[in-house]
Amino acid sequence: SSGINAEYGVNLEEMCREEGLQPETVRAAGNLDSVLENLTKNLAEGSQYFTMLVDVFTTSFRSPKNKHLKNFHMIIPPLTINYVEHMMNGKERINKKNKAGATFTDDGFSMGVAYTLKLLDQYSAFDSLHWFQSVNQKFGREERAVHESNRGRGEVDVKLDQTNTLTMKRLDEYRQEFELLYYSLSSARIFFRSDDVEEVGGEGN
Repeated sequence: SSGINAEYGVNLEEMCREEGLQPETVRAAGNLDSVLENLTKNLAEGSQYFTMLVDVFTTSFRSPKNKHLKNFHMIIPPLTINYVEHMMNGKERINKKNKAGATFTDDGFSMGVAYTLKLLDQYSAFDSLHWFQSVNQKFGREERAVHESNRGRGEVDVKLDQTNTLTMKRLDEYRQEFELLYYSLSSARIFFRSDDVEEVGGEGN
């Protein structure tokens, strides 16, 4: 485990041996040293894999034969809506007896979108749509509309209250899912060394 020693000055196997621990514990510590060394090495080299993926396919994606992809960024908004609905349906199935199609998380979509946008050099074009900011503004308007419907009523309408409660719950679920997607996509862009990304916030929240 010399790599661990050189990098951090820590060798668990040696420490366990010095403490007079059982041979099994010393061997286990040695195994952990090896795992940590491999992880450290792979993580240090990992960023290069993404750069290589971009370098290999950039020329092909930006060639004239793929000019039909010049507006690829325009189809991302409807794709995100489909993705969010897919994730919400998948999460709802987790608590059902029949869990077919159940899912909790999926970062493949974000990675794919970030990678394709990088290959096509369309980060700026996508950011110019201010899509996630628009989504937040839309949910803000709908939530205010629900609150307004609750004001000025002279008598209690149980059915309307129940409907508004369910509506607010659904809007909150949609907003949270879009925010999770935003953060996932922002993180994915970092892997490909993108420039600054659009903020989720903005006017209209």
